[in-house]
Amino acid sequence: MENVQPIYIADYNYPLPDERIAKYPLAERDHSKLLVYRNGRVSEDRFYNVGDYIASGSLLIYNNTRVIQARLEFHKQSVSADGNAAPLQGARIEVFCLEPLTPHDYQLSLSSTAGCTWKCMVGNAKKWKSGSLNLKVDPLGITLGAYKEQTLGNAYAVRFEWDDTRVSFAEILDAIGELPIPPYLNRKTEESDKTTYQTVYSRIKGSVAAPTAGLHFTEQVLENLRQRGIVTDEVTLHVGAGTFLPVKTADANLHTMHTEIIAVPRTTIAHILTGLGRIVAVGTTSMRTLESLYWIGRQLQKAGISKYQDAEIHVNQFEPYGQTDGGVLTPREALQAILDYLDSTGQDTLHAETQIMIKPGYTFHVVDQLITNFHQPQSTLLLLVSAFVGGDWRTIYDYALAHDFRFLSYGDSSILTKA
Repeated sequence: MENVQPIYIADYNYPLPDERIAKYPLAERDHSKLLVYRNGRVSEDRFYNVGDYIASGSLLIYNNTRVIQARLEFHKQSVSADGNAAPLQGARIEVFCLEPLTPHDYQLSLSSTAGCTWKCMVGNAKKWKSGSLNLKVDPLGITLGAYKEQTLGNAYAVRFEWDDTRVSFAEILDAIGELPIPPYLNRKTEESDKTTYQTVYSRIKGSVAAPTAGLHFTEQVLENLRQRGIVTDEVTLHVGAGTFLPVKTADANLHTMHTEIIAVPRTTIAHILTGLGRIVAVGTTSMRTLESLYWIGRQLQKAGISKYQDAEIHVNQFEPYGQTDGGVLTPREALQAILDYLDSTGQDTLHAETQIMIKPGYTFHVVDQLITNFHQPQSTLLLLVSAFVGGDWRTIYDYALAHDFRFLSYGDSSILTKA
């Protein structure tokens, strides 16, 4: 990228004392505080009144992904003096499933009964140089084996096999996996997190982190929105561990974004097309999905549908920037290009990968309002918020800090209107 103005990540810092990080959610999800930002002005309310700030006829899009119990704890088998293996007495090795490799599709991999391979982070990997790790899954009466196949950067390809083809990988994770709550909570996962760290509308398993803006919704809030004439629809973006990666480069433009897989039904794309100008994204994951649709449509319109008959659709993190071909595509035209592509290929759902980086200087094409939590200093999510409010993020965060808002995943919420 040439002639791009640097974005100094140090300019996106703010003091966040540990006591302002919510370690647990409120007893009632929808009673969290709600910061309201519009036209440079800030006020506050409670989340159960969020519908007061959304126009009737708006389309609210949420992420229906469900967090999986992705952490598995193995023990390297040690060997006794007489040469016999002594299972569960060796080093503790944590295997954290990040995303499926074979089968690559989340649902196929989780439903597999014949083994699967995942990209994994491995804690204490130096103690696992070769061989298999084995773990008895007592609730299911099976033994799970893990085999480290190859290095993938700072992660590994790990093959999982088990000895009962009636059991799926999803059932194994549910039986013995641990829900991976965010590292900044500085505590172990508790039984209550299995409920509180899931949105009430989560249903498609695959995330290793929750789309936390949605944690404030209750069935009553959703019903109130419907009574106000606000329509809801859903997309799927499986949140990866990369969402917690800090920006380590002085210039945020040099940060490498992680790739995430999205799935958007054709019916949802059609709803978005008719709802343009009144689109509300629940969370940054929904925002990235919705804005990626514009760039996917642009790819299809420029290159032709035939190019993507068998090829993967991927949005590069820098695709929205530095475009020099002079082509101007409206959001309506971009969404129609996707519908034409789905119709021509006989698909009812768009599957794609997005690495989109939304940062100051980004032009928003789809989303008009954003419901989101308060994010970590010097994070890509804070860059996204800054871009959405025209750089006025400090007004929002200074108010939240001065008025006892709770921060991060289990913290309070905000509804922001595009600058």
